[in-house]
Amino acid sequence: MTLMSFLLLVILFLVFFIYFAYLNPDAVTFYYFSGKAFTVSPVVLVVAAILLGLIFGLLAYSWALTSTRMRDWRKERKDKKIRENFAMYREGVGRLLSGDLKKARVLLQKALDQEPRRSDTLIAMASLCLQEGKPQEGVNHLLKAREYEPRSLEVLFKLAGTYEELGQDVEAEQVYGEILGIDKDNRKAMRGVRDLAMKQGRWREALDLQKRLIKVSQGSPRLAEEKKKLLYIKYEIACMDLAAGQIEPAKAEFTEVIRQDPEFVPARVSLGDANRQQGRKDDAARIWQEGYRSLRRGIFLARLEDLYLEAEDPASLLAFYRNALAQNDTDVILRLYYARLCLRLELVEEAAEHVFALESAGADHPLVHFLAAEVHRRRRRIDEALDEYRLAMGMDNRLQVTFECESCGETYPEWLSRCTACGLWGSLVLSGRSDLGTITPLDRGAIPHGGL
Repeated sequence: MTLMSFLLLVILFLVFFIYFAYLNPDAVTFYYFSGKAFTVSPVVLVVAAILLGLIFGLLAYSWALTSTRMRDWRKERKDKKIRENFAMYREGVGRLLSGDLKKARVLLQKALDQEPRRSDTLIAMASLCLQEGKPQEGVNHLLKAREYEPRSLEVLFKLAGTYEELGQDVEAEQVYGEILGIDKDNRKAMRGVRDLAMKQGRWREALDLQKRLIKVSQGSPRLAEEKKKLLYIKYEIACMDLAAGQIEPAKAEFTEVIRQDPEFVPARVSLGDANRQQGRKDDAARIWQEGYRSLRRGIFLARLEDLYLEAEDPASLLAFYRNALAQNDTDVILRLYYARLCLRLELVEEAAEHVFALESAGADHPLVHFLAAEVHRRRRRIDEALDEYRLAMGMDNRLQVTFECESCGETYPEWLSRCTACGLWGSLVLSGRSDLGTITPLDRGAIPHGGL
């Protein structure tokens, strides 16, 4: 407002004051206390009331303006502190990811001192402690975070995962239970509880969880994977039944698993084992022979060898090998197992025919060399090679082969239905299987190695 405008308002106010004072010449007595009063013109009284109202309004406005500015100032200070704290947290996390644990601890601890209730900082500190080899300190940070934010799924999942890393499965399962209490259909938590049940061999509990998981996973990209895992859990329950002597229920479950997944090797192997336990040698042999013809896995041949040799019936096994080779003489695995059998039966010349055919084709697999060394030894040549191959392969006099997991590479002296290292079913194959795929016979095309 300009000075001239202000003066104009003052002049207008005086004019109206004089005008109304002229129209209202009478005085008014105003009592402000018992027996205390003063007499004043009504115009003066009105003007005084207006001025007092303006003064109080101005004071109220000034107070509100001051309060607002103080509140904004405090908010700005708080926001600035939060921004600085977040920047410190981010730099600390960056240092943690880059491996600079010492600097990361300084930054994260400083951020935590400023904001001790921030769950993301507490989670980062827990990760830092785990990398520093201080697991209990890390758990303590996560427990604080859970105390401050008891319904934070991020905190609870981190705590459950940390307990699992430390091998504290009971505590991990309790935390997963807390998550399911917050979100009863949380698939990640269900998988966590299921995996712990599987780890501890509680297969029936795992089955119930898996069925529930499939129910809430309808339309999920992982549905097919979850259905397949359901079959694997059913397979493990059938194995439990088989071990407990409940052979018929186990056979029924193995058969159902094979029907739903014909390429699941362990179910075919175990179905044959179940028939073998019942003394049904012919049924077991048929299952394993069909298994090899369909899936080309060496475990079926190994089972057939054990079956026929235990029954002192090597003639039937030799007949199977000879018929199979007559139909497909380029099957490398068949040749290897047949050569091994021939050596076990002291059919040295027949074994030599197949071993040297593979060796001449350029096979560089340790088992091929070992079998060749056995042939030479039994022909009374280079006896020292046998000991070296035994050391290299860890074989005994029965010419045992080793198996490895196709997924993680873990090796085993015997075939297992499930790799104990990575947890995959049906992943164990003959060690060095990939080397056999490069064999090219001199007079044929590439020899297909199939599934081993």
